Amino acid sequence: MNKMYRAFKLILFLVFFSCKKIPQNQSDKLNIPSEVKVPNLLYGIDLNQYNFKTQKIKWGDTFGKILEDNGIDYPEVYKILKEIKGKVNVRKLATGKPYSLFFSKDSTLTPEYFVYHPDPKAYTLVHLKDSLYGDVIKKPIKKIEFEVSGMIKSSLYETMKNIGVNEEITYHLSDIYAWTIDFFRLQKGDKFKVIYTEKFVDDSISIGVDRIKAACFEHKGKTLYAFEYVTNPKKGIIDYFDENAKSLRRAFLRGPLKFNRITSRYNLRRKISYYGNRVRPHKGTDFAASVGTPILATANGTVIKSRYSRGNGNYVTIKHNNIYTTQYLHMKKRKAKIGQFVKQGDIIGWVGMTGNTSGPHVCYRFWKNGRQVDPFKQKLPDAKPISNDLIAKYSKHIIPIKTKLDCIKFNDNSKSEIAENKSKLYAKNSS
Repeated sequence: MNKMYRAFKLILFLVFFSCKKIPQNQSDKLNIPSEVKVPNLLYGIDLNQYNFKTQKIKWGDTFGKILEDNGIDYPEVYKILKEIKGKVNVRKLATGKPYSLFFSKDSTLTPEYFVYHPDPKAYTLVHLKDSLYGDVIKKPIKKIEFEVSGMIKSSLYETMKNIGVNEEITYHLSDIYAWTIDFFRLQKGDKFKVIYTEKFVDDSISIGVDRIKAACFEHKGKTLYAFEYVTNPKKGIIDYFDENAKSLRRAFLRGPLKFNRITSRYNLRRKISYYGNRVRPHKGTDFAASVGTPILATANGTVIKSRYSRGNGNYVTIKHNNIYTTQYLHMKKRKAKIGQFVKQGDIIGWVGMTGNTSGPHVCYRFWKNGRQVDPFKQKLPDAKPISNDLIAKYSKHIIPIKTKLDCIKFNDNSKSEIAENKSKLYAKNSS
């Protein structure tokens, strides 16, 4: 009985002291922190422990000069450069780009970290003391889905800009609807809806549109749907189809530029000012653009010519099959090489003014069965249709997306309303 009584007293003693609150002054003796500071990170460096300053690269600045100006002697600079060689490149610092130096709050004499951050997607970090090292760190990218709708008042680009939406969507749409809509002939009152994803770093900095998941255009009284679909998961082939699983692409693009503005059409009786307004057949179609604009292959094929001639300037010829051949003239510079297989949309050169031309443009020539013709008067083949075994999967796949797209109301939002809605949606997706 005595043993049981002593055991009971011991249990009570342990319970009492285990539940008793430890006084504040005793917690310090037991190394229990009374307050823990939450890390405040910038480029992975805790600002609770460091002060920093950010400046821009000036003309004549080098990595070594910046460090010497901040108290690090040349022998130490040489040691740092030797240690980080092959890991990071700090020899080419672009004028006007930002960099930051981090100083320990215990000693502010010389910096402990150098961070070069010209690109929002990544930065170069160099540790300057003790264990010397350098690393290029890529920031995590977050993709957020947005919905937008609008009404055309002038151009699609201006409409996107006015309502506060990333103008890159314009280029994506022009590619998706390349054969369905001529974006230089949009009508006032045309409407659009788009579901797309945008890429962000640092929770708020946009680094561009990722992709368009679905779109709907009301153009000339017709409703034109476009749905993204992966037709070949192994090769990562993505294309766009309408609600009936018909491909929006053709075997040929409408023209060789992202935005095709025709200044001169195929015309066998055209008078050319360059030749004194004499009648000379113009067997090509001229697309105007600024010098340096990428020129795209209008269809898959093999490059059979890539050269310079006095009249054509820099030009490229592509054989697509036994029926069709295309040619692209007056390039500033050629990218495609003879024998190279190019895909529809690949960049084969850049707009220039080489050869006989009075202004920057690309002259696009088109052969069918060995005869030069007007591509806009040909019944060109459709792109390869979606396979029969994928049609059922596709139809099932687009049901919730089409429902979501149809639920978006066409409206003429102001810039502030669009920006507010975008902020709310981003906050919702970030939480």
